[in-house]
Amino acid sequence: MAQGGRITADKWVEAAYARFTRTGLDSVRVEAVARDLGATKGSFYWHHADRGALVRAVMERWEAEETEHIIAATSAEAEPRARLRALFTTVAARAGRRGGESRLYLDAEREGVTDIVTRVTRRRVDFVAALLAELGFGAEEAERRALLALAVVLGLQQLERGTRPHIPLDHALLTETAFTMAVTPPPARDR
Repeated sequence: MAQGGRITADKWVEAAYARFTRTGLDSVRVEAVARDLGATKGSFYWHHADRGALVRAVMERWEAEETEHIIAATSAEAEPRARLRALFTTVAARAGRRGGESRLYLDAEREGVTDIVTRVTRRRVDFVAALLAELGFGAEEAERRALLALAVVLGLQQLERGTRPHIPLDHALLTETAFTMAVTPPPARDR
C-alpha cells in the first residue's frame, strides 16, 4: 500500500503494528514494513534508530490500545460487576485483533520487550483483581482469579492459533464462562 507524501515515524509504527497484530513481532521487519509502505529501507532510519526501537514503539502502542484504552472504556460502568463484564465482553470482541499476542509472551525476552510485557500483565491483573476485590473477594483470591482470567485469554489465543480451523472457538461463549468462573464465590469452606 503505497503512501503519498512523506512517511512519518507514526506511519512506520502504524504499519509495523498492523503486522504485529496479524502475526506477531517476528513479522515486524524493516524491509517488510518498508514494502508495506511503499518506502525504501533507508527512509526508515530517518525516524527510528533500529528495528529494536520500532519494536518498542509497537509494544507501547499495543499497551495503549489493548490495555489502557480498554480499561478506560470499561471503567465507565458504575458497578464493579458491570465493569468486569464490560471488560470480558470487550476482550472477547477484540479476539481477532490480537493475533500478535499469541506468541508475545514467548518472544518477549528475545525481542527485548520483557519489561513492557511484564508491565502490561501487571496492569491487567491489577485491574481485574481490583474489580474482584470490590465484589468482596480477598486480595489473594482476587489476584489468583485475575491471573486465571488473563491465562484463559492468553490460552484461548494459543488454542486458536494452534488448532485453527479444526477446533472452532466461540470467544463470546468462552469469555462468558470465564467471567462466571471469575465472579462465582468459592465454597464457604474455601474463604
